[in-house]
Amino acid sequence: MTSIKQLESPLFESLAAQYDMLILQNQDSTKAYRTEAMEAFRKLGFPSIKNEEWRFTNILPVVKTSYELTAATTIDAEQINKAKALIENTYRNLFAEDEADRVVLINGVIADSLSKLPEQKGLHFSEIKEATEQAGFQDHFGKILNIKDNAFAALNSAMFQDGVFIAVEKNVVVEKPIHVIKVILSGQAMMQQSRDLFVLDQNAELNVVESYLTDIAQPVFLNAAAEVVLAENAKFNHYDLQKADAHLRIIQRTEAAQQKHSNYSNYTFTLPGAGFVRNNLALHLNDVDIESHLYGLYLTADSQLVDNHTEVHHKMPRGESNQLYKGIIMDKSKAVFNGKIFVYEDAQKTNAFQQSNNVLFSEQATVNAKPQLEIFADDVKCSHGTTIGQLNKEALFYLKSRGIGENQAKQLMVKAFAFDVAEKIKIPALKNYVETLIEAEMENR
Repeated sequence: MTSIKQLESPLFESLAAQYDMLILQNQDSTKAYRTEAMEAFRKLGFPSIKNEEWRFTNILPVVKTSYELTAATTIDAEQINKAKALIENTYRNLFAEDEADRVVLINGVIADSLSKLPEQKGLHFSEIKEATEQAGFQDHFGKILNIKDNAFAALNSAMFQDGVFIAVEKNVVVEKPIHVIKVILSGQAMMQQSRDLFVLDQNAELNVVESYLTDIAQPVFLNAAAEVVLAENAKFNHYDLQKADAHLRIIQRTEAAQQKHSNYSNYTFTLPGAGFVRNNLALHLNDVDIESHLYGLYLTADSQLVDNHTEVHHKMPRGESNQLYKGIIMDKSKAVFNGKIFVYEDAQKTNAFQQSNNVLFSEQATVNAKPQLEIFADDVKCSHGTTIGQLNKEALFYLKSRGIGENQAKQLMVKAFAFDVAEKIKIPALKNYVETLIEAEMENR
């Protein structure tokens, strides 16, 4: 019998049938894991709004569409030319020629002619499907991502077909940021299952910028997942730029496992575009003296829905985590923020902070924010807070009294609000680019 927490959808049976075809063709080391994940997905089903984790986010508009699960193995000249034009139009002002390495995937296939692949010694890169027999992959793949309680993570684990594997050896500091650009080109309704794995050994350092570019005429459902492994004293700055076509629906989950003295910083910027976005981010602080930072900015417009869910699991002493999420909700759009901090019994001397601030830029915009703390240790410093409101009327009046028009005054206030998150970016070129995107969006309001 179907649970009331499951959503009935023809897509469920369609995916099950497509999985049966996929698993027949699969002969690599992931087959047993895929089978386990598909069993979990069949039990969980698609969550309805009666599921506590999804009560503010109705996925029915996403799963009522029938998608084909396509697995590209080659790309042609027309696709390469389309992708090249998209990249030049979108990122011409981002990185200078030698400022960053670049990996371009078109429908999951690396486009060598558009990429500038990293060649640094001690840095290993490949498509995820080419990495299944590598030691770093087999040691860590599937060991972090929770597939028992998350239907979409289970679905991704059963049916992933593309993505990247990046491993950094001990004591290697990767000199340049790596910009991973995932281009999606499609004239039909399509589901893409992207899976990434990042493994940093002791004292390794890495900066990755991920983004999507789309040229799609029909709805595309991107169900993405990533696992991050940080060994002792490893440092990873992980940036996610989300700006794409309104036809794109994104559900993604990133889980990171950290060892002592490591530092994981995640920066998620969601801008007007993709009609449906759900970001799930879970950090596991598995050792002592770990540091983590989560920064998010969601600038939503039209009828867009953007949902950010975070989990930080403090499991051992002297961990520190900071979360700062800010939202600017415009037009008829909707935003959701749900942040959870868990402090386990052994996690004494934990410092954990969370702040969510939201500005409603329209009377028709809505936001639901829910910060949560679960603390089972007694010697900790933890705090959380959230604000939801209109623009400060006194500040607006002050600017208008100085001869600044109302619209311009609102734009100035919103930019100042948003730049508080953008200034956390540690790559100057990326910081300038994000601030330019924010300015451009607000000039149109």
